Amino acid sequence: MRHFGHIPSAARAGLFHQEPAEFTADSPANILAVALGATLYSPATRPRLADDVRKQAARGVVSMVLCLEDSIADADVEAAEANLVEQFAQLAAGGTGAPQDLPLLFIRVREPGQIPDLTARLGDTVRLLSGFVLPKFDEPRGRAFLDALGAAEAACGRRLFAMPVLESPELLHLETRAATLAGIATLVNQHRDRVLALRLGVTDFCSAYGLRRSPDMTAYDVQLVAHVIADVVNVLGRSDGTGFTITGPVWEYFRLGERMFKPQLRRSPFLEGRAEDLRTALIEHDLDGLLREIELDRANGLLGKTCIHPTHVSPVHALSVVSHEEFSDAQDILRPERGGGGVLRSAYTNKMNEVKPHRAWAERTLLRAEVFGVAKEDVGFVDLLTAGLSG
Repeated sequence: MRHFGHIPSAARAGLFHQEPAEFTADSPANILAVALGATLYSPATRPRLADDVRKQAARGVVSMVLCLEDSIADADVEAAEANLVEQFAQLAAGGTGAPQDLPLLFIRVREPGQIPDLTARLGDTVRLLSGFVLPKFDEPRGRAFLDALGAAEAACGRRLFAMPVLESPELLHLETRAATLAGIATLVNQHRDRVLALRLGVTDFCSAYGLRRSPDMTAYDVQLVAHVIADVVNVLGRSDGTGFTITGPVWEYFRLGERMFKPQLRRSPFLEGRAEDLRTALIEHDLDGLLREIELDRANGLLGKTCIHPTHVSPVHALSVVSHEEFSDAQDILRPERGGGGVLRSAYTNKMNEVKPHRAWAERTLLRAEVFGVAKEDVGFVDLLTAGLSG
């Protein structure tokens, strides 16, 4: 699989200075963590789930979470588990049944015991599974989840990743946050080879205070949430080799009504000089809040995003492509002859690149460029979005 692999090769060649690289479910963890991109969640109760998975793969989705937790009612868990086993069998029976024909698939469980149980029940079709999403993760609860995952991995004989969701009240509350973060950091460091990425449960954070952000507000406009994100990145997202990929929070709106601030996308820097019909489409679907949040995610150290609607996938992926300017700066900073540091003017002559302070940014940028590609110099977000939607 590859990002933008659902669009024709000739179209990709016209968009990319460096095309996105291919990867598989067996690729190195650092590649897969970046490649997650827009991770689309789907309730495990859907009766045509296998068809949904194939359809979303054909539309450019490369990671999906099949949810047994908050997206389904308590009374439906047993039926949802049985449905998952049946749907995995259908996925394995369709086409080649090879993992590279499907998105990276994860199951979001409720309790640790579900992990070895579902792994055993999946049988041979477990080869289609990349891992489990672990909800309400803290040190005591997380340890039980990770122990269960280790046992399941040993039993089925294949690598299974964990994606913990950081969403507990103890992480949100100021008086317990530092200790909770320290405990989580200790635990995930002990299981570094198993933890693919950390996910943020912003909806649960808001719930603890009876809050819900409007479609005009990003997660960063809700100060309680913004402070938690900052602290999580501070402790768990460092670029010194101790950090993890941390994914952006869910954007929960896909059809919006009145907007408080009524921002005009015609004035958006993404859309300057672009086609009026696309501007109109973006306004109608109220994607402006989502676009701002994706940009703020990356500015605050997050990569990828939890998505609950397929229309959110293309914007996330389009904004994940490395611009030609970013790529040029990153390459200049990382040239071997720059190892001693110093300052140089960018090839675009619009900024100064400081070699040592910007090195970690440049390394992260080139890894993103490998996975999402590098746009041609005259290709912007709207071109990439249009291609992604039409692929």
